Amino acid sequence: MTETAARYLYLARHGEASADETTLTENGRRQAVLLGERLRSAPLTAIHHGPLPRARQTAELIGAQLDGVPLHQSELAGDYVPHLPAKEELPPDSADALLGFLAQAPEEERSQGPALAREALAAFTGTVEGDQPRHELVVTHNFLIGWLIRAALDAPEWRWLGINHSNAALTVIRYAPGRPSSVLIYNDMRHLPAELRWTGFPPELRV
Repeated sequence: MTETAARYLYLARHGEASADETTLTENGRRQAVLLGERLRSAPLTAIHHGPLPRARQTAELIGAQLDGVPLHQSELAGDYVPHLPAKEELPPDSADALLGFLAQAPEEERSQGPALAREALAAFTGTVEGDQPRHELVVTHNFLIGWLIRAALDAPEWRWLGINHSNAALTVIRYAPGRPSSVLIYNDMRHLPAELRWTGFPPELRV
């Protein structure tokens, strides 16, 4: 039998982006640097990031604060809709609002997203072969983080909706042999000063 060890999956949403999403704002760059400084004590072996500029730039700034942790670009860490629910899956009182929200996403993100989401689960989650725990960071987007948290909690597939993540906040999920996956940290912003917290959230969700 192949020996397996725990995986610690660190998830971060990219830093605050410009209105056209082509680059990080100055606040976004500061957020990324501060997150990198926080992660200096983590035994990371790899940083995976999506192909869009805001994720790539965030990963590069984080990596610059660390000592030799390699960066890997992955389409699986991109920005896409991970699951398109049927109306019958959704709570009756919010189904129309949720479907209306999803309809605003570009067709490419909706059509290609579910297949990418299944591949992301296979690539980024679960235990790892060997006897040494693995610590990896994925710099990605709000939707994928919600999808991976949903999966870790064995929630219905539609429940990635409503799980929101701030720019440059940190979530950590543990996958250990013989144990259910565990969300150790969620949307943690302790490394950010007050003025850099909660960006990427609508005002009504900031607490």
